[in-house]
Amino acid sequence: MSNIRLFFSNTLSADMINRLDKSQSHYLTKVMRIKESEVFSIFNQNGEWEAKVLKISKGIVEFKTVKQLRKKESSKELWLAFSPIKSNYQNFMIQKATELGVTKFLPIIFDRTVVRKINNERLEKIVIEASEQSNRLNVPEIEKAQNLKNFLNLNSMDLIFTDLNSDNKKIDKSKLTDKPICIIIGPEGDFSETERKEILSFKGVQALKINENILRSETAVISAISIINYVIN
Repeated sequence: MSNIRLFFSNTLSADMINRLDKSQSHYLTKVMRIKESEVFSIFNQNGEWEAKVLKISKGIVEFKTVKQLRKKESSKELWLAFSPIKSNYQNFMIQKATELGVTKFLPIIFDRTVVRKINNERLEKIVIEASEQSNRLNVPEIEKAQNLKNFLNLNSMDLIFTDLNSDNKKIDKSKLTDKPICIIIGPEGDFSETERKEILSFKGVQALKINENILRSETAVISAISIINYVIN
């Protein structure tokens, strides 16, 4: 069995015949050097299938699903609300957060956010590649950037507030519900006092001090997700 995994956004089913897009076909034939009759894995949120290459015509791969390898998974929703940062650090952060199980990314424009535009198309490519690499089925969703007020008003969640000013260093698992868990990470200049008050007034929020040191955004994200995964798994 090949260890090649590709995300396929369309519906997957038994004995289905379909084609890969130009980019995936190029990767499969030119980079991985796959030939007709050879197999690879194709997946989305509904499961993973072994697929056989039927033919390669004009650079496009036509395949058929042979057998189902994994069925749809049900897992705890884990969201990450974050302040956009410089692209090279942000790309790394999104990649690692995907590998660690985040199911939705919610960019927030805070008072002290410096980078106020994000390239969603680029981030979507990163989460797909990270999902392929990390053997997960669900590719995380990436929302458009929003302000803090809309984020708090429009979402029902168990909010974990990473707050350097908090004395709390543990998550109270008994306070977690069936709602998605959302970690909120502030900008590099920290939350404003007004933002802290807004977040702390959110019903069900838990403040958490993840480290005594001041961490870079991407380090704080990895630390916070690891703590959450330890608590819920």
